[in-house]
Amino acid sequence: MKSFNKIVILILFAATIAGCSKSFLDRPSQSQISSDNFYQTKADLRLATANLYGGATWGNWNYSAYLQLGDILSGNLYYSWFGDYIQLATRTITAQNSVLQSAWTGLFNTVAQCNSTINGIEQYGSPNIAVSDKNAALGEARFIRAMAYYNLAILFGAVPIIEDNSKLIKNPLLNRNILSDVYKFIANDLTYAAQNLPATDVAGRVTTWSAQGMLGKVYLTMAGLGQSGGIRNVAYLDSAKKYAGNVCKNSGLTLLPNYANLFKTQYNNNQESLFALQWAPGVGWLDGNMLQHYSPSNDIMPQQTGAWTPLAPTYALYELYSAQDSVRRKATFMLPGDYYPELNAAGGGYTATGAAMKKHIVGTDKDNNSPTMDQNSSIEDNALLRLADVYLIYAEAILGNNATTSDPDALTYFNKVRIRAGLDPVTVINMDSIMKERRVELALEGQYWTDLVRLSYYNPQKAIDMLNAQQNITFSYANGVATPTPAGSAGGPIDIVPATISNFTLPLPASEVTSDPKLDEAPVPYY
Repeated sequence: MKSFNKIVILILFAATIAGCSKSFLDRPSQSQISSDNFYQTKADLRLATANLYGGATWGNWNYSAYLQLGDILSGNLYYSWFGDYIQLATRTITAQNSVLQSAWTGLFNTVAQCNSTINGIEQYGSPNIAVSDKNAALGEARFIRAMAYYNLAILFGAVPIIEDNSKLIKNPLLNRNILSDVYKFIANDLTYAAQNLPATDVAGRVTTWSAQGMLGKVYLTMAGLGQSGGIRNVAYLDSAKKYAGNVCKNSGLTLLPNYANLFKTQYNNNQESLFALQWAPGVGWLDGNMLQHYSPSNDIMPQQTGAWTPLAPTYALYELYSAQDSVRRKATFMLPGDYYPELNAAGGGYTATGAAMKKHIVGTDKDNNSPTMDQNSSIEDNALLRLADVYLIYAEAILGNNATTSDPDALTYFNKVRIRAGLDPVTVINMDSIMKERRVELALEGQYWTDLVRLSYYNPQKAIDMLNAQQNITFSYANGVATPTPAGSAGGPIDIVPATISNFTLPLPASEVTSDPKLDEAPVPYY
């Protein structure tokens, strides 16, 4: 069967998460589950939607594309060991690049899982289940499908919209759909989720605030689509302001006081986390959170084994952190001499010996009180949408098409992010200050490429210039001084192809186009 079709006809329970101690991911054996005997109670629906938050549903994308496309491609991270990653850093990406395949496969796997859940609930859901419970479950699945499609749209532009996996059996060859329709589909899913999800739920489950926060982000993105000259669609800016502002002002949610705690497992699913992938210990390859493979040392790995070549911050990223911004810097990436008492605590803590990623490096099984946690299954529930992100979305939506703003709401929420980091508040913001604040706040969380693509929709030259101005190289660090790696050395200056607008839409994976030649045709309308 063609590879693309293998992705999209996966059934609901293809992914499992075994051995998890978190209540909403606990599940019985699925060997006796079928459409005929499932979807009969609210508990069945909760079990079905819990399956969409992690495990094999998200594992391939999380490990093989999330940081690679969010942070290597955008210039935040450097990795010299693997040729496909070097293609990302040098803008020499081919359609055979394995990262593209992982992104496409992983995200369409998530879409397929969501579709199966949605269709299962709609076709087989017992009439005895309360309508509100059924709609809430559909809201969860539609929120997660929207998240997958948003990432597909950001990365690949026009992609096929698929709502019913079974239709592919009769018609397996698909056209891509025009990008504006993909975003409309995403917004429709999120609107449904916002209207039907509860205001509160158990930790880790999405709520109406998750959906409204993501709607703000999507409308901010849509505001630039098809625009030019640095001017965005005002109606979409207003929608972004409406939804993001509602989260900021009415959700009752607040930032976690300590920025560094956001990335420690004892603070998983804290009040700032609007959507996080949920991971279990002791599971197989690509079924768990494997980001800790990029650790700089076995000493701080689960079972103290499995550390591969670390992901390193670029000199471009390092330069953005002022001396005052030390809390965020140290929580984001390590520099030689940095001490982390929470890593390998039983061994006296860990002192970094080189520049390396710190986010997603959470320590040993003992550090996390998780005996079955291993190199393939960190229990960090990494957030894909945080409240701080929504605060900055709100500030940007208020800025809109103005060169600067001193709007009190924009400054309030922009400065909440800065003050939490230990920085002084500001009295005026512009697009440059917002882009920088977002990059530093959300570095190594897969967000900066999204920000650059969103900018490229309506101000392509600015986005191009920002990419071309970066020093995507490693650096040495001693006595408080960073020295860029010289030319001719590993990690030194490399031949980077100058960016053009075409770089903001990634090539479709070659194997997918071979399997479905219609993907290479011009996109068609969906609506």
